[in-house]
Amino acid sequence: MVSNRQPSRSYPTSLSQRGRRALIFLVALVAAYVLATYVILPFAWSHYEHQKGLEDLPMVTRTAQGIPGGPINIGLVGSHEDIAFAMQAIGWSPADPLTLRSSIAIVGSVILDRSYKDAPVSPLFLGGHREELAFEKEDGASADRRHHVRLWQVLAKGAEGRPVWLGSATFDKGVGLSHYTGQVTHHIAADVDAERDYLSASLTGARMVVTTYQVSGVGPTLFGRNGGGDSYYTDGEIRVMVLTERGAINPQPPADLPNPPIIELKDDLWRGVRQAAGGLPTD
Repeated sequence: MVSNRQPSRSYPTSLSQRGRRALIFLVALVAAYVLATYVILPFAWSHYEHQKGLEDLPMVTRTAQGIPGGPINIGLVGSHEDIAFAMQAIGWSPADPLTLRSSIAIVGSVILDRSYKDAPVSPLFLGGHREELAFEKEDGASADRRHHVRLWQVLAKGAEGRPVWLGSATFDKGVGLSHYTGQVTHHIAADVDAERDYLSASLTGARMVVTTYQVSGVGPTLFGRNGGGDSYYTDGEIRVMVLTERGAINPQPPADLPNPPIIELKDDLWRGVRQAAGGLPTD
């Protein structure tokens, strides 16, 4: 006798197995993304092989109110005296202390369009300490537009056996009101890497530099905000320059120490991101 019974089908079981596999794949994908973006890449993109003592230091300044300020983007190796000689060689002046008199003078410089090459800078803090040195160079007839850098000594002896300073170099494009506090302040140009590169090229061109290399700073940032609320963007690298001693001329081009391959890859990716974003402000 032939049975008409149809063989049983296991569609629900098959669908259930496919669903479980899809869920496992999705969980694995999310885990891989989290591991790559929050663990592996931040670790890989952090490099201090040329100056290990900088590894645990903050890389963003703060205002007196505790508001995050600008990124650290410059490093100098040398004594206070070495820095003074080097900055004098490129025509940068030490900033006056911020007092009532110097504040009035800088307002007069801007309003009357007259030079004030030693104009004060507003105080910023790194690790709770106010900048120890500040230098500037006017870009025009007054202190309205200027190149400037604030510096903090962070290591008494670095890898080279000399003091190490970290700095925040930015370009002031004009005077206005802070977006956060309403106080009168300078507004900075958004491309802080351009100011870092300008200072680096100036010191190198004046033959004040023995060696250059990079270490990790704040990290790649497209939409940063400084203490006055101005936007900035950066590849997040700190350009470190080992200075000659007491303004001695280096007759040779400075040695440029290489980055790890992962950092070179990151820099290439950053350039691609900037190009893809397009329209990023330059001032």
